[in-house]
Amino acid sequence: MTSDSGATTPPADPDRPKDLDRPKDLDRPKDLDRPKDLDRPKDPDRPKDMDRWLGDGGMEIIGGIGAAFTAYGADGDGWVAGTWVPTPLACNPHGIVQAGVHSVLLDAAMNFAINAGLRGRDRTRATLEMKAETMRVVNAGDRLTLRGDVVRQARQVAYAEARIFDAEGALVSRSTGTFLLHREPTA
Repeated sequence: MTSDSGATTPPADPDRPKDLDRPKDLDRPKDLDRPKDLDRPKDPDRPKDMDRWLGDGGMEIIGGIGAAFTAYGADGDGWVAGTWVPTPLACNPHGIVQAGVHSVLLDAAMNFAINAGLRGRDRTRATLEMKAETMRVVNAGDRLTLRGDVVRQARQVAYAEARIFDAEGALVSRSTGTFLLHREPTA
């Protein structure tokens, strides 16, 4: 047989079991890839269970730079708290954390806070706009805390802010952002 690309493929063996042609990862039980909360009935008035996103928030870069989300809540319109001990990956050759790394973490914190406050299967889709400010130098190994809060949620967008503080409680960096939301249709 000849394919569209001109390559010759052997004829199919009628005695060969069809499942041998399947990629091996398809043999894994489907529930391993399925988030557990998808099986629960959705209560549109119940806050999301975001426990599986604690730690790196589902983004390896967050853990790689030394940050972790440690708590969240849906009171207000949503919030998240966390810790950050910057790793060398977060720093320039002089051991100073780059402003863009602050922005990655601030963006993730705002996103997490918004998702914590949304109901049912509603979720963020994209960061539409973000402004970040860095006020103090941070070095690898410094002990920091972070907090993200929803300022306001509308039908299609949400507004949030996030802040990072040093061990003495001084503001290190902050950000505000506007996020596009995906809302599940209501019946």
